[in-house]
Amino acid sequence: MIVLDQVTKFYPTRNGKRLILDDVNIRVEKGERIGILGRNGSGKSTLLRLLSGAEKPSYGKVTRRMNVSWPLAFGGAFQSSLTGLDNLRFICRIYGVPFDEKVAFVEEFTELGVYLREPVKRYSSGMRARLSFALSLAIDFDCYLIDEIIAVGDSRFHEKCHYELFERRADRAYVVVSHDPSLVERFCRRAAVMKSGKLSEFNSIGEAYSFYQE
Repeated sequence: MIVLDQVTKFYPTRNGKRLILDDVNIRVEKGERIGILGRNGSGKSTLLRLLSGAEKPSYGKVTRRMNVSWPLAFGGAFQSSLTGLDNLRFICRIYGVPFDEKVAFVEEFTELGVYLREPVKRYSSGMRARLSFALSLAIDFDCYLIDEIIAVGDSRFHEKCHYELFERRADRAYVVVSHDPSLVERFCRRAAVMKSGKLSEFNSIGEAYSFYQE
């Protein structure tokens, strides 16, 4: 499970502290699919980074008792001076996964060709997203964190992403953040809404939609 207990997050600015998350509480159990609806700037991506451990809360507690991915398509964890394959090698070493067993999957999934052997700093944002997505899937996580930037590339690549995540890994937990209600309705069983730094959970996705649209 993952638990956020009274989590608050702010960032310092020249005009003082900017509050992003305000006393957020959420619990994610194994196998759950939770959608977080919110408009741009509502704090959704910050919530994912806290769930993943990429950032720490300003106040409150985050408990993780299952392996959690970094936010899919989030390229912040890359060492940009290394090649795509060197980044894969580094991640495999951290998680104790044989590098040689993962190369073919990453090559096929990313469709980056010779660019896998080029420094990541030369990649476009879409290429970085493909690599990040593939590296996340190369590791066996209990919970996947999915940003709406999942929709990278053409429709064929979208379907490949959906198959790898939601069909081949149907027994895993997911936290999907989006401003698109249809995405949450398609893939999630629970829903919550981020508004002004506050997270509100609902008994049904329909109730979450209504609150989100207000």
